[in-house]
Amino acid sequence: MQHQQHHQGRSSLRDCSNTSNPQSRHNIIKGEIIIVQSDKKSGSGRSASIRIYSCTEVDPKTGKGKLSEQAYLKCGKTKTSRGERTTTYNVKFHVEPNFGTPGALVIRNPKNRFFLKYAAVQIQNSQIIQFDCYSWVFSFKKTKNFDRIFFSNTKYLPSQTPQALMKLRKEELSTLRGNGSGERKEWDRIYDYDYYNDLGDPDKGPEHKRPVLGGSALLPYPRRGRTGRPSSNADPLTESRPRTTNLEIYVPPDERFSPKKKSEFISNSIQAALHFLILEGKGSKHLESFDEINAMFSANESLVIEGSLKEKLKAMVPNELYKDTTHAIKKTLKFPLPQILAENEFAWKDDEEFGRQMLAGVNPARIQSLEVFPPESKHGAVSSIKSSHIEGNLDGLTVAQAMNNWRILILDHHDYLMPFLSRINTNDVCIYASRTLLFLKSDSTLRPLAIELSLPGSPRGNEINRVLVPASQGEAAALWHYAKAHVAVNDSVYHQLVSHWLHTHAVVEPFIIATRRQLSVMHPIHWLLDPHFKDTMHANALARSKLINSGGIFEKILFSAEISTQLSAELYKEWRFDEQALPADLLKRGMALEDPDPDNPTGIQLLFQDYPYGADGLEIWTAIQAWVTDFCMLFYADDASVRSDEEVQAWWSEIQNVGHGDKRNETWWYQMTSRKDLIQALTTLIWIASALHASVNFGQYAYNGYPLNRTTLCRRFIPQEGTFEYAEFLRDPDKYYLNMLPERDTMILGIAIAEVLSKHTSDEVYLGQRLSSLSIQNEEVGQKFEKFNRELRNIEKRIEDKNADAKLKNRQGCAKMPYMLLYPDTSNVESKGGSTGKGIPNSISI
Repeated sequence: MQHQQHHQGRSSLRDCSNTSNPQSRHNIIKGEIIIVQSDKKSGSGRSASIRIYSCTEVDPKTGKGKLSEQAYLKCGKTKTSRGERTTTYNVKFHVEPNFGTPGALVIRNPKNRFFLKYAAVQIQNSQIIQFDCYSWVFSFKKTKNFDRIFFSNTKYLPSQTPQALMKLRKEELSTLRGNGSGERKEWDRIYDYDYYNDLGDPDKGPEHKRPVLGGSALLPYPRRGRTGRPSSNADPLTESRPRTTNLEIYVPPDERFSPKKKSEFISNSIQAALHFLILEGKGSKHLESFDEINAMFSANESLVIEGSLKEKLKAMVPNELYKDTTHAIKKTLKFPLPQILAENEFAWKDDEEFGRQMLAGVNPARIQSLEVFPPESKHGAVSSIKSSHIEGNLDGLTVAQAMNNWRILILDHHDYLMPFLSRINTNDVCIYASRTLLFLKSDSTLRPLAIELSLPGSPRGNEINRVLVPASQGEAAALWHYAKAHVAVNDSVYHQLVSHWLHTHAVVEPFIIATRRQLSVMHPIHWLLDPHFKDTMHANALARSKLINSGGIFEKILFSAEISTQLSAELYKEWRFDEQALPADLLKRGMALEDPDPDNPTGIQLLFQDYPYGADGLEIWTAIQAWVTDFCMLFYADDASVRSDEEVQAWWSEIQNVGHGDKRNETWWYQMTSRKDLIQALTTLIWIASALHASVNFGQYAYNGYPLNRTTLCRRFIPQEGTFEYAEFLRDPDKYYLNMLPERDTMILGIAIAEVLSKHTSDEVYLGQRLSSLSIQNEEVGQKFEKFNRELRNIEKRIEDKNADAKLKNRQGCAKMPYMLLYPDTSNVESKGGSTGKGIPNSISI
């Protein structure tokens, strides 16, 4: 099905008309080019030349569309609106009388790079053909004489591509794939794959050597974008690391943060760095009182960035970034009060809140129904939790009755951690593997039943287990509180390394690379997916540079330290793309049951409705699925049209065999032989990039910003009766607990990174929004997208209603924190950014 509908657009060209020159054999097609000058390095485009290709008339000499004469960008009009400086050029293209309809334009830039936002040309009957470009154009002197080509907003499946554009379509894809060699430069628009071989820095010393992730059965991993830097001197398997502290690690130009976003991100990071530097070293290395923690959130009035503070800050950021952003730093600095404290400063201590956060916190997709009691490990080791530990808290039910009614849930951080504990529990780190059992009460709140804490025993394979149960008074209450803290530490690190980094950031990058390499920008599926990839590769590159690298922030604040990424590689072994679909995930975890009702689009029913992540997530999932279905039905007439789409087939094959190549032999991949396969794959991918990421990211400061609620390492085990540690505990339980927490500077760094990661930037584009929602030039698509937008706005209203329903106790809990992490914020059309605790961006944008 071909869509060649041109309509009135945004261009001022609609007041012009096509003309012909009676003195020559050429016609004139008028055009408009809009260039954005977004930073000091952005050129105006002046002197660039531009030509247009016909999409209806073929030049027999080239086999491509007929080509206009060159036109030049000159005498542009510049204006500034809402901080954006744009230059608009009106151009005239001289074409043959039988030129036909323009379908592509090609630009040759002799000077500085510039950002091409939009172009339009007017044809007969005042029809305007639009080109939404949103791309950097570099000098041909940098790009090995390659000119840039842009196709119009009309989309075609490969088999429906006009003959005049066929060769151009294939040439453009070939250029984007590159040849797999050489170090990538800023101007290289090339997408290729590599292993995670750039996390270590062995040239700094052997303690900075890290294994390569990906390409082996021992450490499988998704692929990253190739940068091509030379090998390090100390280890030929490790790529060398940039020696600068700026943010210029390579990603293809169109994947980079906008200058505005980059400035905001740096400003947010410096703000957090200042919080860290101000509090760093104030007081002893170890915390002495709870008041010291609370003081981290008090104001530092009349702060001036000078002296040692200025020098420390300069050492952390490049000089040019320091100059560009320190003017925006507020003089009154404080860590804002995390939302967990805002309404009830003691809510974090509450057992019910401890359980509620497993359903509505930042890691709500780990909890599951208990299938066997007592719990068993994959290797057959049986838990030490007995019926006698829990039966008194089951509201009169026996364990068997509670199990039969799906009333016992488990938060399981046992099996994957046990093999790593002997390596983790060194250097003042004390971590258990844990199992937490909870009872689903009649009001759908969760009552903790027991926590089992495990350590490796001797001989190898044995375990040392300890079971603690809830208590409200005396020594037992303090020990129970310590046990909850250890569970929260397990959950926090799993959240950061797996739920957040691995299951969203890392797994999506290969899909982005494959989309750019195998799906032409003319392909409708490329158009569908493009907004869901915004800024992800750049965010991931920054993570490799600052967060997950050797000596990076995660190694400083997480108990897993230098084996953090190896731990995530171990858990990638369990990852299945098909199980990332929300209904499949809920079924797998026993948090939902299959529903035979053919009118239920999800095919499942939640085990209980007051599961905020599950309930809101299914509404978002259904809306995405309906939009994707509507879209695909417009372009694919039947299953055969999916099978015959050579670009989609190459895309899906490359994702399996290269991007996620360590999973190439798995049988669970969709076969991609039907519209159903395509719709399911696209819905799952969009869900991961938008809602799943939002649910685990933007609540980080609200929950993790207060370290007593969720911290990322423990320095003391729970004391055993009869030991010196137990006597120490009896003398001062609060001091023992404070000594169990991270050291002051580690704690402050954790708060600072949670603050940075939780902030939206002001250029955020939320689910159901597009930079140009009708840019596909297809009215039917526009109507379907408006339907998607309306449904998301309706979901917002339903979420607000659920949060106001007193019967749904998990929506707010005793912390009085309404669940907003899956609130789309589609209605927010003028985002100001910041830590809002809500909003589903289209993409993994931070």
